[in-house]
Amino acid sequence: MITIYHNPRCGKSRECLAFIENSKHKYEIIKYLETPLSFNELEEVIKKLDINPIELIRSKESIWIEKFKLKKLSNDEIIQAMVDFPILIERPIVVNTNKAVIARPFEKIKEII
Repeated sequence: MITIYHNPRCGKSRECLAFIENSKHKYEIIKYLETPLSFNELEEVIKKLDINPIELIRSKESIWIEKFKLKKLSNDEIIQAMVDFPILIERPIVVNTNKAVIARPFEKIKEII
């Protein structure tokens, strides 16, 4: 089963969802702004992405700039910032069992399905 962490207001996320819908794979949608990820869930997604937490941050978001940009944060603190402010999470994220991609561009999904 494919999982997409989706923000319906984001054009890239909508493109990604359309691609998945057309792929005929079974999928679930998690609107992560409405149903935020827990620390452990986000940590697991980051492991599947095989990235450092800072690589998942939307660094141009005003919340990041105002609250975090000038601070030296540990990986756990970066993850907690995304838990507290889900808007900071880069999107869309697509997970297929033990693999995940940040689907920008949406064709990156092909790497895991």
